[in-house]
Amino acid sequence: MSDAPTLSVEGLSVEFRTRGGIVRALDNVSFSVGKGETIALVGESGSGKSVTAYAIMGILDPAGRASAGRAMLGALDLLSASPAKLAEVRGRDIGMIFQNPRTALNPIRTVGRQIADVLIRHGNVSRRDAPAQAVEMLRAVGITDPSRRAKAYPFEMSGGMCQRVMIAIALAAKPSLLIADEPTTGLDVTTQAVIMDLINDLATQMGMATIFITHDLALAGQRSARIVVMHAGHVVEDAPTAELFANPRHPYTAELIAATPDSAVSLDKLASIPGSLPDLRRADLPPCRYSERCPRKLAACAQPLPHADLGGGHIVACWNPLPAQHASAPAVSAA
Repeated sequence: MSDAPTLSVEGLSVEFRTRGGIVRALDNVSFSVGKGETIALVGESGSGKSVTAYAIMGILDPAGRASAGRAMLGALDLLSASPAKLAEVRGRDIGMIFQNPRTALNPIRTVGRQIADVLIRHGNVSRRDAPAQAVEMLRAVGITDPSRRAKAYPFEMSGGMCQRVMIAIALAAKPSLLIADEPTTGLDVTTQAVIMDLINDLATQMGMATIFITHDLALAGQRSARIVVMHAGHVVEDAPTAELFANPRHPYTAELIAATPDSAVSLDKLASIPGSLPDLRRADLPPCRYSERCPRKLAACAQPLPHADLGGGHIVACWNPLPAQHASAPAVSAA
């Protein structure tokens, strides 16, 4: 894996204008992903995972804007790039698998035509050759009888097959970065496993950096090398997967792990996370957006969030992190 990250997000902040006020959806979000690496963005619904992806892709709602930060794809800052440049990058350098393939796919174009469009626009494939290559992409994602299925419309296919088509579209131009936003939503357990295996296998074959967005911490643990934990628009912890599960340092991360279903734990013993996400329209949002539901809150939590580098790629944003299980705690300094 190259030392230079494929994508580096630095201090990303996003806000939305609404009738009820400004929603500060993201605040100072930073993380990176390297070539061939798979990271997971995890957190409750509303934590800012999908907004982060949309900001990177330049597809925020018109009411939204990136108010600060950078998102560097190589030497290109995606946040300051022109719409024309972003249109070139999307599909060619960045592929995205959306949560609901039925709404993401064009209902009045055959799936083969939709894949061919990407190949022609971003894959330097001629119009004559694109249909045959679209069929091969369907074959690559495991769709049986791809020649016939290429002529089908999305409404004629199952949810799992539509998701495979979305994967084929996202990977058609062999992008350097893949963003998979809840790619198994609405699929049965067996199909979920097949889809995730397919994404992992193709990403490995192509050497792509992959950002996997999910609220399912157990699934993230199985499918990613590193996990970035988000809460209410903040990155609260970033660590290698095994280290995060063995040694969670942020109270929210520990609560998430305790609330994750496990075959060895009965449902009546499953923990819940107290409280709820803060109203992000508030003008008086605390520096730590978890502080109002945190059992370890200190007076220092009213100060700007610290970022402690614990070594080994483990970073936590907390004034009062949980004690280390197998390492000495370093001094904490404000970022």
